Amino acid sequence: MRVIFLGAPGSGKGTQAKRLQERAAIPQLSTGDLLRAAVRAASPLGKEAQTYMDNGRLVPDGLVISLIVERLQQPDCSKGFILDGFPRTGAQAVALEAALAERGTPIDVVINFEIDQKKLVERLVGRRICPHGHGEWHIAFNRPKKNEQCDVCGEPLVHREDDQEEKIVTRLAAYNNDTAPLRKFYRERGVLKNVPAEGDLDEIGRVIRSLVGAA
Repeated sequence: MRVIFLGAPGSGKGTQAKRLQERAAIPQLSTGDLLRAAVRAASPLGKEAQTYMDNGRLVPDGLVISLIVERLQQPDCSKGFILDGFPRTGAQAVALEAALAERGTPIDVVINFEIDQKKLVERLVGRRICPHGHGEWHIAFNRPKKNEQCDVCGEPLVHREDDQEEKIVTRLAAYNNDTAPLRKFYRERGVLKNVPAEGDLDEIGRVIRSLVGAA
């Protein structure tokens, strides 16, 4: 089961990826996590990536693809994986497709999260994140048990800078310009499946599992 989760910021990709990861026992992979792990490990690819990150530059697509392919060679990916929020551009999609074709492991399903973008702004403005990666909550829709504290570790939750309304609008514009066209790319390959991303999280998860064969 090799899956891509495609959708605008705040559409619920990360939440549902974690749920599918637990249910199907396959890893959730995000480029941000891979980059940070490679830098911490001081691997050759991590050192190269750090030279870009230290200078405030975007890590080139080729290097990101190399990190992903390196990660996919680890044993826990033998049964499949979930790519969360990658690829983001047409160039990345083409490069990823070529890299996976070389390994004989093409993408099986691309789950496209559909949601009204005005509602996305409301969702993101109220989002709060655990600083240690234990999850996310919402001040209106999914409140923590204790006010503004992580249910897992008790640390104060963080309102990320890029969840401010002005920055959200900018991020959505970038998504619409760069990433939304990937729907056509994967539809033409017969692997795109649309999922309504509003409503009960458990029901959305059930729909996703049925589409990827993990029901």
